[in-house]
Amino acid sequence: QVQLVESGGGLVQAGGSLRLSCAASGRTFSIYRMGWFRHTPGKAREFVAAIRWSGDRTDYAGSVKGRFTISRDNAKNTVYLQMSSLKPDDTAVYFCAADPTGYGFEDGYWGQGTQVTVSS
Repeated sequence: QVQLVESGGGLVQAGGSLRLSCAASGRTFSIYRMGWFRHTPGKAREFVAAIRWSGDRTDYAGSVKGRFTISRDNAKNTVYLQMSSLKPDDTAVYFCAADPTGYGFEDGYWGQGTQVTVSS
């Protein structure tokens, strides 16, 4: 089992920045990839970014590329999402997820989510 706890959400003005953190515990050695997703009521959950636990590959949604950066600190078992140039459309609950097999996040582990609100 892997436990994930997100933190760092909050209220920020458009154009501002926030850094989300996701602390992993448990069988972290089994993690292949970590990711961030977001969900807004009435919309489907949206992929934001992912990083291999080895750190040799990152992926981003087109809507955040160039504004968000995903990184990890293996020593701390923590993944970060640095969000800059935030827009009101970025308002959502952000979830951290762990993919243990490389076949996708759906059957992996999920955190409880952290709210990000961007005011115009």
